[in-house]
Amino acid sequence: MLCGRWRSCRRRPEEPSVPAQVATPVALAPPDGGSRRPGLRALKKMGLTEDEDVRAMLRGSRFCKIRSRTWHKERLYRLQEDGLSVWFQRRIPRAPSQHIFFVQHIEAVREGHQSEGLRRFGGAFPPSRCLTIAFKGRRKNLDLAAATAEEAQRWVRGLAKLRARLDAMSQRERLDHWIHAYLHRADSDQDSKMSFKEIKSLLRMVNVDMNDMYAYRLFKECDHSNNERLEGAEIEEFLRRLLKRPELEEIFHRYSGEDRVLSAPELLEFLEDQSEDGATLAHAQKLIHTYELNETAKQHELMTLDGFMMYLLSPEGAALDLAHTCVFQDMGQPLSHYFISSSHNTYLTDSQIGGLSSTEAYVRAFAQGCRCVELDCWEGPGGEPIIYHGHTLTSKILFRDVVQTVRDHAFTLSPYPVILSLENHCGLEQQAVMAHHLRTILGDALVTQGLDTQNPEELPSPEQLKGRVLVKGKKLPAARSEDGRILSDQEEEEEEEEEEVEAAEQRRRAKQISPELSALVVYCCATRLRTLRPNPVPPQPCQVSSLSERKAKKLIREAGNSFVRHNAHQLTRVYPLGLRMNSANYSPQEMWNSGCQLVALNFQTPGYEMDLNAGRFLINGQCGYVLKPACLRQPDTTFDPECPGPPRTTLTIQVLTAQQLPKLNTEKPNSIVDPLVRVEVHGVPADCARKETNYVLNNGFNPRWGQTLQFQLRAPELALVRFVVEDYDVTSPNDFVGQFTLPLDSLKQGYRHIHLLSKDGASLSPATLFVHIRIQRF
Repeated sequence: MLCGRWRSCRRRPEEPSVPAQVATPVALAPPDGGSRRPGLRALKKMGLTEDEDVRAMLRGSRFCKIRSRTWHKERLYRLQEDGLSVWFQRRIPRAPSQHIFFVQHIEAVREGHQSEGLRRFGGAFPPSRCLTIAFKGRRKNLDLAAATAEEAQRWVRGLAKLRARLDAMSQRERLDHWIHAYLHRADSDQDSKMSFKEIKSLLRMVNVDMNDMYAYRLFKECDHSNNERLEGAEIEEFLRRLLKRPELEEIFHRYSGEDRVLSAPELLEFLEDQSEDGATLAHAQKLIHTYELNETAKQHELMTLDGFMMYLLSPEGAALDLAHTCVFQDMGQPLSHYFISSSHNTYLTDSQIGGLSSTEAYVRAFAQGCRCVELDCWEGPGGEPIIYHGHTLTSKILFRDVVQTVRDHAFTLSPYPVILSLENHCGLEQQAVMAHHLRTILGDALVTQGLDTQNPEELPSPEQLKGRVLVKGKKLPAARSEDGRILSDQEEEEEEEEEEVEAAEQRRRAKQISPELSALVVYCCATRLRTLRPNPVPPQPCQVSSLSERKAKKLIREAGNSFVRHNAHQLTRVYPLGLRMNSANYSPQEMWNSGCQLVALNFQTPGYEMDLNAGRFLINGQCGYVLKPACLRQPDTTFDPECPGPPRTTLTIQVLTAQQLPKLNTEKPNSIVDPLVRVEVHGVPADCARKETNYVLNNGFNPRWGQTLQFQLRAPELALVRFVVEDYDVTSPNDFVGQFTLPLDSLKQGYRHIHLLSKDGASLSPATLFVHIRIQRF
């Protein structure tokens, strides 16, 4: 009985281990019989099968898909029975995976003409019939017009309900939902019974190549009716066996003893061994009441294996410190004391040679927490300034439209200030137009004068500037603000690489600035950084220097500590070399090491560089501002990233297992990944390292490693840890499977799950890594 207690004495090994075999099965939700279709069963678990909007989506709707002024095509869209994906019709049939999109990859659903595409090309359709589905990552928006306003609203409401339910799902619920969705697909004749052939198909779908003899033995052990078919409770038993987590069972039994349940004191002991902050008996009791599924156990303040798994798969059991996911840092320090999420060529959706410019690129940047966006401003027709990558084939958008996008979307995710970095190539007249648009569209949000209470020797804080927009640009010298309009050499911003190809007339115009635009530059005055002195002149906090990655690296190498001190009181923006024609990125870590705040990257280009950026700004509520370490904020700091001193921290990571890794080639049933795990540390040069496990052959479902990787760190406060899973290939470069990056200071110790992300930063749920982390500081 659950209330019967017998505490066994046991000894715990020093290091975590993984047992070869543990027989106790992991319980799923109770079976609901075999008569119901598995797909609808998944929707039932979401509580949405009776919802009228969802039922209408299941039946499907015909929408007009809008791509351009002349490209309007009718297409059928239908919610799949898994409740996780939407099937859509294409003119030319393609592979099945090319006919669906996933609800979890949706960034936002907008009603009416609330996208650039519908504003430009949707005029023939009333706003009440239109909607836009915006996706995470690089996938283009889906602009749709329904036959009626009510049908459009059904999809807007239905998608909102599905997204809300998906967000509220626990990891165990997601796993249950995920496996039943594959079960539905593997049931080829849709009779709610599974033959051995269908079971083998299911195994390949979920990325495991199981030996036929072992698979058949497992199949027969569940075939209690002995009719070569699994149905109802037999299917659920098979899934329970398939989803067993022996490594979690071993940990649970190590603490629970022979009675196989955890009391609150035993759970507290586990939490203390995890080095859990605030581990108290009351906290252990709260965890039991939060995650335990069995009501009888909960009443007796006991935790079963199911409850233990629920806890470890929850955000509280993840590697990222849950307390760091909200704004927890001091937001009252000067702007120069923060790393600020920054974008380069924000308007581009692709390369800087012939890519598309779009206001949607700004929306996506803000959705990723970006707080400093770039506007390349050029003379446009009809007296209206335009934004594009000058002297290239990139398309053009209106400056006015971008400012309206800033007004509408800049503060959706974060309340903290936005910086508009102007690269100004306009003449005086259109500069005045720019100033007019900024004032009239942004209104009181635009900072046009210094704050009354501000100390003139330092910049204001993010807290003081909540909801405000700052303009970064060139400013007229005070003595010549009305007469001479030529910018002095001392205040000329370092020109970006592309200006080498500009015509003489354009260069002359770029060196001019109108009083109207100059007046809007208050705290971010663009200046050239000529030299760095060991003992700098009195700080000029309102001056901002823009440096190419090459010049920044040169300063880091040659000036070291002087550059760090400069960045303690003034803002520095770093941007990619103009030679990166495909909009590739540089590693931002080197710039952060020296305290550069505005490290601008091409947000439209995925890769490890953007993974690092996302990891850096993952914490502090993803508000786009992260407080720099103390060694980068002190005016008299002696820190030099090139000479950080001796090791101060040892990071030990035991890579135990992975769960439900995605298939890379869903069109080839026999294509199974051979996963390996690489752990990378990005920090000061002396700390940068990468180590990896062996690969596991043909198992992306539940591979096991049990390998230990160790790192010595000299500046742990600057380090980022990146977990990467790859598909090993002996003849070509490994294929990317998933990753997760976070600051070392936000990494929790003990047994933790790493929830993997795609190249575009979208969730790969339920894909996880299970690791043991130990951090020793000395």
